[in-house]
Amino acid sequence: MKLLILGFVIVLFLAPGAIASEESMLVHVTCYWRNEKSGHRAAWNGAHLRAGDCAVDPRKIPYGSTIIFPDVEGVAVDTGPSVVSRKSARCNGRCAAEKNALVIDRFFETRDEALAWTKAHGRFMTVRVVTPESTAKRKAADANRPGSL
Repeated sequence: MKLLILGFVIVLFLAPGAIASEESMLVHVTCYWRNEKSGHRAAWNGAHLRAGDCAVDPRKIPYGSTIIFPDVEGVAVDTGPSVVSRKSARCNGRCAAEKNALVIDRFFETRDEALAWTKAHGRFMTVRVVTPESTAKRKAADANRPGSL
């Protein structure tokens, strides 16, 4: 009986961590747009870019992850050398946390949209990142829940 209770307690404490893999992080957000010097209409793999797509360091944020900004959601689909090197965070950060922040580059259709969004938001912000694996785990857990269809 004690073994059964111990097993239940272990599952109770470990299961939420395995299912919920959302992570909040401080990032430096930069913007690029169509026809900008670096912002063609295609991602690194040739995929067509849409407004809200983001360039990330794929070693830190996997492709396909949902990035939840304070006012909108984006999807990690692109990368670039400036994003991976975190150059803009290292140059613009005023404290250690900002200098060590990841860089996310948001794609916009026009320069005016990008500049308007940048003006309305700070350069550094906390975002939530939901990886594709955590989304799949959450859907599987919901499907296995009693009473679900």
